[in-house]
Amino acid sequence: MQVTPIRLLQTNNAAFLALATLMEEMQAHYRVACPPRAEIVAGLEAMPPGAEILVAEEHRSVLGFAAFSAIYPGPGLKPGIFLKELYVGGSQRGRGLGRALMQKLASLARERGLARIDWTVEAENTRLLSFYEELGGTRKTDKLFFRLDGDALARLAG
Repeated sequence: MQVTPIRLLQTNNAAFLALATLMEEMQAHYRVACPPRAEIVAGLEAMPPGAEILVAEEHRSVLGFAAFSAIYPGPGLKPGIFLKELYVGGSQRGRGLGRALMQKLASLARERGLARIDWTVEAENTRLLSFYEELGGTRKTDKLFFRLDGDALARLAG
C-alpha cells in the first residue's frame, strides 16, 4: 500500500478549499446542516489558537483529517489532546487512512510530551467503536459528555 502524506494544516494553506469540500461531505454523511463553502474556508482561516488539523493528502485532494486541540489538566495534572473530528472520505475508506491519522496524532502527542488522547463517539456507531478499540482505545463508561450551546449558552453568558 502506498503511504499517504499526513501533515499539519498551516495558516493560509492551499489545502483549505479541498478540506472545506471534505468537510461538506462529512456534514452530509452525518446528516447535519452545513454552512456554505466560503464560510467553511473563513472558519479554517480563523481557527482559534490551539485548534489544529492533520490532513491526509494526495494529488491536491484532502482524503481525510483529524481536528484536535491540546487540553490541560487531565489525570495526574498532565496535558493531553482532545480529538474533535476524525473523518475519511467515503471513497477512501478501507485504505488505512483513519489508522494512519490516529498514528500521526499519537506520535505528535508523544513528541509534545502529552500524556493521552481523548475523544467522543456515538454509542450506536458499532463500526467506529470497533475501530477505536482495535487501536487500543478504552471506553470510559464512568463519564458523560455534556454540551452547552444555543439558547442555553446565551442564557448562561447573560
